[in-house]
Amino acid sequence: MKVILLKDVKNQGKKDDIIDVSDGYANNYLLKNKLAVMYTEGSKKILDQEIKQRQDEEEALVEEYNQIKKSLKDKKLNFKVKTGTQDRVFGTISSKQISEELMKLGYKIDKKKIIINGPIDCLGSHSVLVKLHKKVEFNIIINLIK
Repeated sequence: MKVILLKDVKNQGKKDDIIDVSDGYANNYLLKNKLAVMYTEGSKKILDQEIKQRQDEEEALVEEYNQIKKSLKDKKLNFKVKTGTQDRVFGTISSKQISEELMKLGYKIDKKKIIINGPIDCLGSHSVLVKLHKKVEFNIIINLIK
């Protein structure tokens, strides 16, 4: 029996895969637990529409992220920090602080999307990677000043 998977099923396939399984397994497990639907022409058309809709949403999201990238690419954020002897900075700048600073500028970027390679704990400029999507990533400059 051919079925279309609605969710990932271990050792069978991923969501939206069309697989061929035994009638008993399909009826007693996959269909009963709503992990799959029977493959018909109608269900195939619905699957194709859903896949196209998801692709369109993905493209719109990437376009939106590209607009953010254009406006923020190589943007410089200044952080005023306290320093001790020999201009050593107290603490470090975190992705949460960078996210909050971007929020003040009107960009809602989650702190998990900001990737800091090493600690930002000395005066001067530091480059930080912002990875909004697997297709959209860019750098912003963080300046630490007294």
